[in-house]
Amino acid sequence: MPRTINKLSAIEVAKKTKPGTYGDGGGLYLQVAKSTSKVAEEGDVTKSWLFRFMLAGKARYMGLGDVQTFNLKEARERARAARQLVTDGKDPIEDRRERTAALRADDAKRVTFKQASERYIAAHSAGWKNAKHAEQWKNTLETYAWPVIGDLPVAKVETAHITQILEPIWTTKTETASRVRGRVEMVLDWAKARHYRSGDNPARWRGHLDKLLPARSKVAKVEHHAAMPYAELPAFMKRLRAMDSISARALEFTILTAVRTGEAIGATEGEFDFEKKLWTIPAERMKADRAHRVPLSDRSIAILKALPREAGSPYMFAGARPKKPLSNMAMLELLRGMKGIEGLTVHGFRSTFRDWAAERSNFPREIAEAALAHVLSDKTEAAYQRGDMLDKRRRLMTAWAGYCGTAPTPNRVSA
Repeated sequence: MPRTINKLSAIEVAKKTKPGTYGDGGGLYLQVAKSTSKVAEEGDVTKSWLFRFMLAGKARYMGLGDVQTFNLKEARERARAARQLVTDGKDPIEDRRERTAALRADDAKRVTFKQASERYIAAHSAGWKNAKHAEQWKNTLETYAWPVIGDLPVAKVETAHITQILEPIWTTKTETASRVRGRVEMVLDWAKARHYRSGDNPARWRGHLDKLLPARSKVAKVEHHAAMPYAELPAFMKRLRAMDSISARALEFTILTAVRTGEAIGATEGEFDFEKKLWTIPAERMKADRAHRVPLSDRSIAILKALPREAGSPYMFAGARPKKPLSNMAMLELLRGMKGIEGLTVHGFRSTFRDWAAERSNFPREIAEAALAHVLSDKTEAAYQRGDMLDKRRRLMTAWAGYCGTAPTPNRVSA
């Protein structure tokens, strides 16, 4: 009686060279075909295994691999497993696709935290203001997070890992630790959105880490930029005006306009309207991503018009390198080199201006805040205050320039 299964032998499989399909039984076939390889010679063939089955009244064919990968015994085992699925009413082709997809998904979840961090930075760096921000991101994670969880699958990051990162620096480098925590949280949120992990974010502060770590305000005092008392400013400005350098003019201009260092040294010719006595700083150069109009005093305009200009450079305050602005350290280095000036920062002069406006003028608080380009924390107040109060700010900045250029007076400046 002829066999219904195991019809082929290993020797027959090896000897078959004529193209065709040879049954082994139980739905298993040896398929011999002419080789399509570019380096194949005449008569070369390829051999592979094929499983034929019926499902819902239709014949289907499923490849089981080539002969070089699976021998006859292994092919029969693969065919047997497929027959079992068919007997259970399952499609072995779909079953294999599902298993392959599951393996790929599982492999995707093996993405490490370091890889996730790098992908997050690459995906978001185009929207950041400058390349330094991306570098800062990488540096903080590389220094504090990667040594602990860099090689760990992002799906496996847990609360214990986060506290291991943060606890050594939470009380000694609180600001840095807070930034690290926030950046880890964002990377993990990104990983969840990409289906690399699931569940709650272990780096979340509110309702989670705030129960495990003390609040920042409890472990570190806010460090303010060292500021000069406003009563000392007129004498300082007199000294500054006697100095003949680009750094001195940049610092004087920065103080008169109460802007930040980067906003001043990055100023370009196209931002100024001398006829209207107005400087418009574009949104991309502002901390709050919102354009800021600065009314200019006569002294501010005189400084700008007297500046030496570099041919082909748009920058008002030319730096040492061709077509580059003044270094962001130039004004600070100038301060450090002045006798009797210790510990002051350029940014601190904004505080000097704010103190003067509060104590020596009758201008409302919101006018001074607008002059500093501060975003109002009171959302209701901000919603009603749509304009930038330019005319009122012009009067304030004119008064400020007058104060900077004269001896202190006990009289308050009226709005």
